[in-house]
Amino acid sequence: MQAQAAKPKVGFIGTGNMGRPLIERLLNAGYEVQVHDIDPTHARPMIELGASWKDTPALCANTCQIVVTCLPLPHHVLENMTGEHGALAGMAQGTVWIDTSTTDYHNTRHIAELARQKKIFSLEAPVSNLSHMGVDFANVCFYIGGDERGYRLSQVMLETMGRKSFYVGEIGAGQSVKLLTNLLFYTATVVWAELLIIARANDIPLHWLWDYVKVSRGNCFVSNQLTPFIFDASYDHSCTLEITVKDTSLTEALADELGVAMPLGRIVAQRYCQAGTLFDSQDNHVKVAALSERENDLCLTLPNFHAPSPYGANRNYRHSGDVVEDALGRVTPTLAPMFHSGVVFTDDNKIKLASHLVEFLACINKVILDEACQIGRAMGLSDALIEQVVNWSCGPSWVAEHLDSYEPCRDSIAVVDELQQALQLPVIEQIFHQSILGFPSPARAVGHGLREGVVTP
Repeated sequence: MQAQAAKPKVGFIGTGNMGRPLIERLLNAGYEVQVHDIDPTHARPMIELGASWKDTPALCANTCQIVVTCLPLPHHVLENMTGEHGALAGMAQGTVWIDTSTTDYHNTRHIAELARQKKIFSLEAPVSNLSHMGVDFANVCFYIGGDERGYRLSQVMLETMGRKSFYVGEIGAGQSVKLLTNLLFYTATVVWAELLIIARANDIPLHWLWDYVKVSRGNCFVSNQLTPFIFDASYDHSCTLEITVKDTSLTEALADELGVAMPLGRIVAQRYCQAGTLFDSQDNHVKVAALSERENDLCLTLPNFHAPSPYGANRNYRHSGDVVEDALGRVTPTLAPMFHSGVVFTDDNKIKLASHLVEFLACINKVILDEACQIGRAMGLSDALIEQVVNWSCGPSWVAEHLDSYEPCRDSIAVVDELQQALQLPVIEQIFHQSILGFPSPARAVGHGLREGVVTP
């Protein structure tokens, strides 16, 4: 009987919201893990689970076959990898460095060149959640760019931390893939926030609308899983506004580098930049929705409601552990009955209006998916690989899974165009002003779609 290969020893630098659950998965699987963080208190829970604390990145990397960095910003990665006490100083020839941060790939390439001089393999492996904070139960995938031999040496470890990994090419490809999937997420976030404002202004019950959008063509990661963090005014503690501003800025830079126009993506980036200017950089990332509330003097908070997540208003919330698996094998936590609205809504006119709002979101999901695909193709990715990385990311939608049959509803576009003129909705306003949807709004009275409603799947 052939003996199993010994598990590699792992040094892990960065024990924040993203890092801790990944470390826990490794410890539970029997890996020996050394940890370091700029704030030792962040590492305490991991030490209690069996990780070893090290005072510097170099000491954390010493004697490890794999070193993982999981840090917020590019300069944090550079500071922890280089210099006298950086991780590279403690790494040996033939070991593997894996950066799971979403960062500037030029920064990664610079560090990788320093690593190459020591014959160390380098991989970028940005993380994509497959359900909200899926990292909590290893429901994530990694987009791998870099040394293919290093990937082979670390693939088992990566797929212990997460659910799936994709090798997409050289360093730069992994980060770029993560940015194009984030583009889908961030776009849906700012547009859905403005559509919720329209719903509130027209007295559509918001909790009912959340149930409704999940069975419509407007269903996507954001409308399905991010909506509760708007409703409980927590705006999602899992990520800071600083990171989303960084991500959207990097996406603009990538589009510029590749020569991709990305008009809708640029409107979204401007919106996040505006939010980053008005709010504290350490505010929660969905605070961009609060900008819409402030501009319209309307509140999207629901009384006595909290998101079904420890990153919502109830920080003590814990998932039951029950999950639902879809046809692709993706899993999401089972939603307890208490989180369904239970509202029986019979106002036909408002139900029809809700149909138009979710149809508009579907149209936006299609437009931004087209822009993301343009980025992917400009990177040299095949359509098949783009489809896989989108579906295994934080950006999938009903539209992405029904591209062969989807057609936008022009009546819904006309309805939203008419309604947005009475409100302060700068993202939607710019979408119409720039004719982002690819055709002008119908210059006629709203017809059959408004009278009869829009059929949802």
